[in-house]
Amino acid sequence: MRILVVDDDSVFREEFASFLLDDGHVAATAASAVKAVDALEQGEFDVVFTDLKMPRESGLDLLRTIRARWPRQFVVVVTGYASVTTAVEAMKLGAFDYVGKPFRTDQVRKVLELVGEQRKYDGHGLDVGDAVALAKEIAAHGAMPVLLAAPPPAPKVLPKGIEFVPFDGRDPARLSAEVTSFLETHPRAGVVLAHAESLFQDRRTEDVVSWLTSVRELLRDRGVLAVGLDPAGLTDTQAKAVTEVVAAAAVHGTLEALANPIRRRVLRRLTEGPSTFSTLMRAADLDDSPKMSFHMHRLVEEGLIARTGEEYRLTDQGRAAAGVIRQMETSVGGRAGSTLLFRPPKRPAPHR
Repeated sequence: MRILVVDDDSVFREEFASFLLDDGHVAATAASAVKAVDALEQGEFDVVFTDLKMPRESGLDLLRTIRARWPRQFVVVVTGYASVTTAVEAMKLGAFDYVGKPFRTDQVRKVLELVGEQRKYDGHGLDVGDAVALAKEIAAHGAMPVLLAAPPPAPKVLPKGIEFVPFDGRDPARLSAEVTSFLETHPRAGVVLAHAESLFQDRRTEDVVSWLTSVRELLRDRGVLAVGLDPAGLTDTQAKAVTEVVAAAAVHGTLEALANPIRRRVLRRLTEGPSTFSTLMRAADLDDSPKMSFHMHRLVEEGLIARTGEEYRLTDQGRAAAGVIRQMETSVGGRAGSTLLFRPPKRPAPHR
């Protein structure tokens, strides 16, 4: 990986960079937040490790700048003088993880392993076959028909409850009409759009945002919107714009809650049945209770898991999210440079 180490302590900075180089990574260093921003403007990095306590601009200041300018950049904070509470606060602001200072080699390797896992998770292409599999999963968990919009040709076999409409980005108005017509017949439904990047052909970002927003509004309180996006060739602004539309309002929190491999490991373990905090820590391969508590709180906060006594369990929404994650990881994973945004479908309320 390409890694940037930011710390005003030259000894720590060089020792950390030396360890990374010996471990087979490419490492660069910066002595301040200002120099780190310069480095990010001149090149790309897979991960930024930044000390929290630095003169003038702190690690938290740098984190805020990175989140604003490079929202997809992985940032890991290094906590020495600062307390664990501050490090957890950094994660609330968008840091991917934190490590202690002086650093432990096994801890750093574990964090980099998680980054690699997350990059692979973000690397979901959504080809037609994968889109069919995802539409099938959404239909099953949401108990709803699904309209699949993808470049032609149509799949040879479509599962029951899935309708295909050819879409290559050239005529969004026609697709809007198809969605409207589909919802007239099916008051509760889902839409899977396989290649949203095609919408940017000869169109301004504002026009794409406006159209995606209109589709999202058509589905408000009625169903699921899943969007496959390959950001290769798109600007960060364009990719972020699609993310913000799909992850708007109530769905944003759920997407954020699932945007970490630790939390996905917890959901996967809970699909096997209720578990205690210590069991889930082992499943997540963590030995840091405050860090684990932070992740568990996010999952509870978003309604994906619930606690009864000493045990945690999946909610209906959590089971739906775990199902979509499983489908993404088994059918869609491994294609570099693309991502999938989705709204985990909620199961309909049982009839009384």
